[in-house]
Amino acid sequence: MPCKLAITSMSLGRCYAGHSFEAKLDAAQKYGYEGIELFHEDLADLGDQLSGELPSPTGPPLWAQLEAARRIREMCQARGIEILCLQPFSHYEGLLDREEHERRLDQLDFWFKLARELETDIIQVPASFMPAHLVTDDLALIVSDLRKIADLGLRQNPPIRFAYESLCWSTRVNTWEQCWEVIKRVNRPNFGMCLDTFNIAGRIYADPAVASGKMPNAEEAVRVSMARLISQVDVTKVWYVQVVDAERLSEPLVRGHPFYRPEQPARMSWSRNCRLFYGEKDRGAYLPIKEIAWAFFHGLGFEGWVSLELFNRRMADEGADVPEELAKRGAISWAKLQKDMGLNADKSMTRVERVFASL
Repeated sequence: MPCKLAITSMSLGRCYAGHSFEAKLDAAQKYGYEGIELFHEDLADLGDQLSGELPSPTGPPLWAQLEAARRIREMCQARGIEILCLQPFSHYEGLLDREEHERRLDQLDFWFKLARELETDIIQVPASFMPAHLVTDDLALIVSDLRKIADLGLRQNPPIRFAYESLCWSTRVNTWEQCWEVIKRVNRPNFGMCLDTFNIAGRIYADPAVASGKMPNAEEAVRVSMARLISQVDVTKVWYVQVVDAERLSEPLVRGHPFYRPEQPARMSWSRNCRLFYGEKDRGAYLPIKEIAWAFFHGLGFEGWVSLELFNRRMADEGADVPEELAKRGAISWAKLQKDMGLNADKSMTRVERVFASL
């Protein structure tokens, strides 16, 4: 399977900034993307509009969400855009509150219905980043919880796959090594991983809370980690990859910084405000994304969906130009990634399709 380019729907501008989902899809189509990661927040925003009710903390009525899913599928199909996955199914595994655990399983049953309506077979599960006192440090329980949803997914018709992802600020599973260990222990054919350049570099290379923006021995840590990734990860368990960079801050992200939030880890606040597309050095990008991407495409030999999952403060700006600007920047980034990785020169990757994945 050749590489295909995707971007998350929210990468084109957050729904609360007034950018309609249809406008974002139009921008994706214009710049040649062939797929999206669909963020549930976009689906819920459309569901609120359909229900005519004021937004609720519990989300729009279930019927409105299903109708929103149907309309999103139709809008995507009309533009030749695939829906790569529905995400994020967050804060599920390892909950110490087992009653809440059961409620999350009930919610998952509804997500299966949404996935079928959207005609996607992947639900993304980011590793939980709830406060430590709410999440177990018992890896066996984390694995057991995730095995449970994998088994439920296998019973669906068609089966549902899960893409597990370690975030660089996740509470218990915040490195690709821990993520891969969980996947091996879950040991189900429909349970794989998402590899993300930002979240790998954001854990072992970057530290936005220090003046240098870097961890000690950052370059060596990346070199060793990528050699280990190439030797250990089974590429057939990588459902898709995400490739983005991030901005080096002029001041440490600590109390007093405009992005500081006392309830968020520094890496999370940095991620929400400062991600950049690959190659945007002129905007302050500084992570070793080229080295990490090389490990994905040439070390592992990955072929499949390549998603541009951008989170940036620009997304919250109003104005019809935002989706267009971000879609264009992503397309420029993709062309640079192809060139830098030698994808067009590699005979196994000559037919590179492009997909836009939804935030």
